[in-house]
Amino acid sequence: MIIAVVIILVLIVFGLVAYNVTIHKKIQKFKNMNQKITNLYVVQDFMNAIGETSTVEEKIKKINDILIERYEIKYSTIVVFDGAEYQVKASNVDQKHWNALRALQNVDMFKDSIQSATPKYVTVNNENERLPYQEMEFGRAKSAIFFPLYIDNVYIGYWIIESGTPHDFDNVDTTVLEVIKENIVSVLKTVVHQKTLESIVRKDLFTGLYSEEYLYGEGKKIIDQYTISTICMFKIINIQEINREYCRELGNKVITKISEYIAENISEDYVFVRYMGPKFVIAFSGVETNGVADFLNEIKEKIETTPIELTNEERQALNLEARLPGKASRGAECKDRAIPKLNFVISSYYKGTALEEVLKKQEEYLDNAEMTESDITNI
Repeated sequence: MIIAVVIILVLIVFGLVAYNVTIHKKIQKFKNMNQKITNLYVVQDFMNAIGETSTVEEKIKKINDILIERYEIKYSTIVVFDGAEYQVKASNVDQKHWNALRALQNVDMFKDSIQSATPKYVTVNNENERLPYQEMEFGRAKSAIFFPLYIDNVYIGYWIIESGTPHDFDNVDTTVLEVIKENIVSVLKTVVHQKTLESIVRKDLFTGLYSEEYLYGEGKKIIDQYTISTICMFKIINIQEINREYCRELGNKVITKISEYIAENISEDYVFVRYMGPKFVIAFSGVETNGVADFLNEIKEKIETTPIELTNEERQALNLEARLPGKASRGAECKDRAIPKLNFVISSYYKGTALEEVLKKQEEYLDNAEMTESDITNI
């Protein structure tokens, strides 16, 4: 009888152990699933941040804020090497500590981390100690994890998270942190192209308009506030003739006067740029093609019926320049007036599609059109 009871108790114990193991596995599975869901939300938040904010700096600050909020990180700092120096791109640490935070690549323990492309965990054992890289502070951070960042095997900077508690990251799931780090790299890789565009955007000397590159950065952000827009490219088809048969000064004035007239007569919600040479682009944000036809016809008629000429002052300036050694008189050569001729092409643009492809097709159309063509064509 006693043996039977013992056997039953043993079976019960084994049953409970098996049950507990099963429950533990389910809990762990649930935790992993929950973490994956959290990571998906973070990735989605990252993508939203890329679309919602404008400059590269704002995007990076936004994703750092997301990390701090979603993963309850005490301190998070992203430092990027811009080719000349290390810059703190985002941090919730007091700015007085930024000099130390942007010099971590010079700390021996982090040099090894950078060379091996592996994270480095550092901590203190009690409240009276400080981390090796801290120069002026004692109480802010007591543990930290340093992550070197690479894009296509090229070192670009680092991400460091810190806590005010010793050994706070002892049991942290490093796989999750690696996922976060890769998300940071993905975002940096995405915005680096925008940074390039931002750095090369210029204003045209004659017109004061932004260059083509503006369309793919700030311009596209304005356009993509709407589902559908109309992209218009036009070309001053007789500008070479004006430069050759009249004079270049009159040709320059034709370009500036056309630019001024259009800029004064379009909404501030639209994007107007000098695309290249005699070609210009107007992006009618949120307007379909049939909504711009009448406006473009009016613009075209007005420009093509308004002679443009140099003022007496401008002619005198040309004659004065001609008096300089080695200069020939151009004021007398420059004819009184010129009338520009324009060729327009319009296309629909849908948010999320390739704007550059639309512009490429329009440019090809204008460049291959007959020199005498002066129409408004929808392609």
